[in-house]
Formats: sequence, C-alpha cells, structure tokens
Amino acid sequence: MSDDDLVFKALADPTRRFLLDLLFVRDGRTLGALEAEVVMTRFGVAKHLRMLENAGLVVTRRSGREKLHFLNPVPIRLIHDRWIDKYTERSAEALADLKKELEQQAMASITDTIEDGAVIQVYQVYIKATPQAIWDAITTPEWTAKFGYQAPVEYDLRPGGPFRSMASKAMKQHGAPDVVVDGEVIEADPPRRLVQTWRALFMGEDFTRLTYEIEDDGPGVSKLTVTHDVTGAPQTAAQGAGQIPGAGGGWNQILSDLKTLLETGQSLYH
Repeated sequence: MSDDDLVFKALADPTRRFLLDLLFVRDGRTLGALEAEVVMTRFGVAKHLRMLENAGLVVTRRSGREKLHFLNPVPIRLIHDRWIDKYTERSAEALADLKKELEQQAMASITDTIEDGAVIQVYQVYIKATPQAIWDAITTPEWTAKFGYQAPVEYDLRPGGPFRSMASKAMKQHGAPDVVVDGEVIEADPPRRLVQTWRALFMGEDFTRLTYEIEDDGPGVSKLTVTHDVTGAPQTAAQGAGQIPGAGGGWNQILSDLKTLLETGQSLYH
C-alpha cells in the first residue's frame, strides 16, 4: 500500500479525523487525555492512533513515563500538493485561501502546549533518499538554496559552532538583512542527528531549540523527524506552523519541498 493510500485510509474514518482535530487544538496529548474526549474504549482509541501513526499523521514522543501524541501535518500537505492543488481552479483556490486565513486568525491564540508548559512542534516525513543525502540537504548552502525559503545556510558542525541562514535574493528585494536566522550547534552526529538553537532575527524573540533526526526506514528510504521546541516564542511557533498569512507554509512546506527535491530533482516551485 502506498503512502497516499495509507493517508487516505486513515482520514476516511470520522473518529480518526476527530482525533487529529483534537491534536490540532492542543498537541502532545496522552492516550488517556484523548480517550476522555471520545465515546470509545481505551483499546479502540489506541487502535485508531496506531493507524494514524502508520500513516505518518501522528508522531509519538516519550516524556518520562508518558507517551505523548503529536499531529504531523506533513503527509496532508503532500496529499494537497499531489492530489488537490493541480486540480484546483484559481477562483476556488482564492476562496480556499480566504477561508484558511480566517481560520488561522481564529486559531492564532492556540498553541501546541503539553502538560509541563513546553510548546513543542513535531514534523515527520519519509523520503526516498539516503540519510547522508538528507543531511547534506539540511546543512549545506548549495542544497538549502534550492527548497523551502531558499535561504543558504552556514554551519560549523561542532558543539558551540555558529549557525546562520542567509537571506535569499527574494528576501533581500523586500529589505531583509543578510542574516535572517542564527543559532548555535549543540550536538552534531552526521548523518543522523543535529541539535541546535534557532532564532529568527526578524521575530524579536529568544532562541528556540531545533532537532533533526534521520533514520533508515527500509531499502533506500529514510525517516526525517523535525522537533522544534518553541517554548516562549509564540511568533516563531506561528511561523513554524505556517499560520502567518503571506509568510509561507512553515515546516510543512519546507519538508514537502525537501522531499520533492530529493526524490525528483525539482523543487515544488520551479
């Protein structure tokens, strides 16, 4: 069964769609917290969550003894790009964009806060590429200039080494400074794990913590998980979730574009 088939099958059930809606409102919930919202046994909720995990729509993380569930919207973005966008007329797209903007304004005050007060965003995507290819795409300017916000990066991949994301030509045309994002490397284990601080200079907020994890997932396939701890940085959280009108699609868009580039050799937008 293809990735698209798994996502469509997972979304076909109203209970599973409701569980995704619950995680959209507040991410990082335990099985017990989700069970309390559904008229169903604990076993039934767990079964639905496993199907959502198998489709990549839910990602889990351990916090002490608890297993937390996070919404991963990347597969839905990929479905949109593959099956919806190309069939959508411009007029209908304009109405959808208006609806999305109004919904985002209504949701602007909602954050992905888990029980201990931390605000964590988790995104996951499966890519037909080697871990080394994904690592290079994340950490080298030649690759980062080709996808997402097309901003070349500079890394000193040693603990304490500086990180900078440079403005693209389009950003500079709109008055952006040379450096738009900065930070520091905390941990680098090529090509598997990169932990760093991350601060968008134009947001005026403090440093956040960003983690990339790359795992093998079968012959020629790798799983990339991006975890962004945006505690105390609400504007950065909104940017990462793609909730700021006119500022791009955040991590959903970046990871969808990265997957497309590595698998086809072409960016979504070129």
